[in-house]
Amino acid sequence: MLRLQSPLPERYTEASEEELADRIAAAKATLGDRLFILGHHYQRDEVMRWADARGDSFRLSVLAKERPEAEYIVFCGVHFMAEAADILTGDHQQVVLPDLNAGCSMADMADIDSVEEAWESLAEVTDIERVVPITYMNSAANLKAFVGSHGGAVCTSTNARAVLEWALERPDGPQAAQVLFFPDQHLGRNTGHQMGFTEADMAVWNPRADLGGLDEATVKSSTFLLWKGHCSVHQRFQPAHIEAFRAEHPGGIVVAHPECSHEVCSMADQVGSTDFIIRAVEAAPAGSVIGVGTEIHLVQRLDAETPDKRVVSLDPLVCPCSTMFRIDAPHLAWTLDSLVDGRVINRISVDEETAHWARVALERMLAIT
Repeated sequence: MLRLQSPLPERYTEASEEELADRIAAAKATLGDRLFILGHHYQRDEVMRWADARGDSFRLSVLAKERPEAEYIVFCGVHFMAEAADILTGDHQQVVLPDLNAGCSMADMADIDSVEEAWESLAEVTDIERVVPITYMNSAANLKAFVGSHGGAVCTSTNARAVLEWALERPDGPQAAQVLFFPDQHLGRNTGHQMGFTEADMAVWNPRADLGGLDEATVKSSTFLLWKGHCSVHQRFQPAHIEAFRAEHPGGIVVAHPECSHEVCSMADQVGSTDFIIRAVEAAPAGSVIGVGTEIHLVQRLDAETPDKRVVSLDPLVCPCSTMFRIDAPHLAWTLDSLVDGRVINRISVDEETAHWARVALERMLAIT
């Protein structure tokens, strides 16, 4: 979803790397503990060097919550991450996204209007009380709120299995016959297989087709209804990439993110979240060659930070997260200078009702895991 981001003044777009670095360093020094900069693992190095904390989206939001002295939370990530930080942090804290156009194509694939239409369609053909909506963390605040208000929960790529097991065996309600999983079909499918289910137990819900493009019998018989969404980065990885890596590096280790297709994940040696990938690289024996199926900036950083190993992308075309790539040193410098001048630009604010129900969904996740 394209948002309106005003063009930067020329003093930022025309500035040298050194000038931008001087501006950012000066602003950080001026703001001190009032400022907390969060850097997502996929962020470019020219931004990540200034982060006070780095990690995945939910972990960074939790860290912001644990820094009540920070009035300004500058989230160098994408829009849904900044929303989560606003939901979790205090009313006195203001969350800022350096570029409003830093969104997430996967999150945008499950817009709230399409979700509500799907829910209404399901209610016409099945017992909606037995359908549990689960959304991946990579989703908009209003989808998290929808899930929270309809008895569901949020999950991460780390705890997806625990959350889905809870959904199918909820102790606080009727046993769920189905899970409606948003917005990444691949994480849902890979987790379902991990739990022992097969393709016959899963169906892809296409929000642009009547009844998700499915017949009534399929809707009723499927344990998992997987929203037709995907990560534009992780969907690029193909089985051929793994075959080529193993041909070039016999004995190499393949680690993939569960947002990759099931075909890719089934061929990988290890599959797990971003934090899992980092730990897998760190734990690999010295001299290992590790092919990683995830965003290129993290892969390059892992290679630089583990000099006793070689870490390479499985995709030779090295695709970055194009929306997160919008955040750069000029945008960060502009954001911090504005804060020094007393102007809070690009504030991300979630309305109270949406925030309440999104917190319900997040708290259910935390209670489960």
